[in-house]
Amino acid sequence: MSELIKDLKWRGLLYQTTSEENIEKLVDEEVVSLYCGTDPTADSLHIGHLVPFLVLKRFQEYGHRPVVLVGGGTGMIGDPSFKASERDLISKEQLDLNVAGIEKQLHKIFEFDKGEETDAILVNNYEWLKDISLIGFLRDYGKHVGVNYLLAKDAIQSRLETGISFTEFTYTIIQAIDFAHLNQHNNVKIQVGGSDQWGNIVSGIDLMRRTHGITDAEGLTIPLVTKADGSKFGKSEGGNVWLDPEKTSPYEFYQFWINQNDKDVIKFLKIFTFLSKEEIEALEESVKTEPHLRKAQNALADEMTKLIHSEEALEEAKNISKALFSGDIKSLTTEQLRDAMKEAPSATVSNDDLNLVNVIVEAGISPSRRQAREDITNGAIYINGEREQDVNYVISDSDKLDGEFTVFRRGKRKYTVVNYME
Repeated sequence: MSELIKDLKWRGLLYQTTSEENIEKLVDEEVVSLYCGTDPTADSLHIGHLVPFLVLKRFQEYGHRPVVLVGGGTGMIGDPSFKASERDLISKEQLDLNVAGIEKQLHKIFEFDKGEETDAILVNNYEWLKDISLIGFLRDYGKHVGVNYLLAKDAIQSRLETGISFTEFTYTIIQAIDFAHLNQHNNVKIQVGGSDQWGNIVSGIDLMRRTHGITDAEGLTIPLVTKADGSKFGKSEGGNVWLDPEKTSPYEFYQFWINQNDKDVIKFLKIFTFLSKEEIEALEESVKTEPHLRKAQNALADEMTKLIHSEEALEEAKNISKALFSGDIKSLTTEQLRDAMKEAPSATVSNDDLNLVNVIVEAGISPSRRQAREDITNGAIYINGEREQDVNYVISDSDKLDGEFTVFRRGKRKYTVVNYME
């Protein structure tokens, strides 16, 4: 077994293959071009999109060439989902914005067209799909695909009762055209996708054989990433974890990874990072013998934040985390505090009486006026990182960051963001 296939299996990244034997022969005998793609349904990828692209990057590390496809053409059609309704069509203008946002993120994962044989290539299927006429589509492709064959596909079958448009019905054929085009123009021989793409992949290979006589094409899929409890991986309390720093800040991104459970962290290190087998096994031992040190979680958060953002973004995220953990938030900028406190409890209080006792009771920081006074005099209350022990203290404009909010802390790490009514 080739070292590449052995590594993919060890990391749990092989789910289905059209022929493992053929794939292994290809990667052992030549520099293979392989691709995966994503449709620009939003202006950012989220971490659920990452795994197939990282698999391409793993092939590249073993001397092969990734071809990364952004579906500017297929994005205008919409992949039939298992949901009961049709996808909303996206305007060409919005699609172009989405494509630009996604391509920017892909440039952080891959170096494109640097002149080496194994350099990644970035393509947009709008470039070849836009030139296919309706007559050409029906004659050259539609004639080779049986309706019964498409009806048997899970994504289509699940929609028959609620309804599916002819547009989404034809998506599989269009994706097959992509594979054939890349095979002929970029010598692509392997398509990589999530497990939900298996039907599209095998349909594409079958159509390539019928229309172009292509037989040296293979496909492989990656298992759905799940947590130890069986739930789907990839979302935080706030929803999707995006690669766009404007949607999910580097600090939030870092926190997502560092908060992974001991039961999941080694699995995620294998799937998402490029740490070696020896390094991951050492971290696995640490989880067993010294879990309180959280070395595996720290390694996971470090590797992923560096990969998707930068070394500088990682350092800033770690500095924010350190400040929050120590309680020394005075060193943080207002913007950093906003970022750090997104998940913290918040409250809005009246501007009528800003005596400290009243404020922390109204905000729910202390449960009663008696307890509030006790917390203040005992030194348990901090305003923007500064301890305040005067029960007669009144919140002033200088305590309102950006004139809008104040960060209170009770005890070691119980933070509350207080906003003020206008």
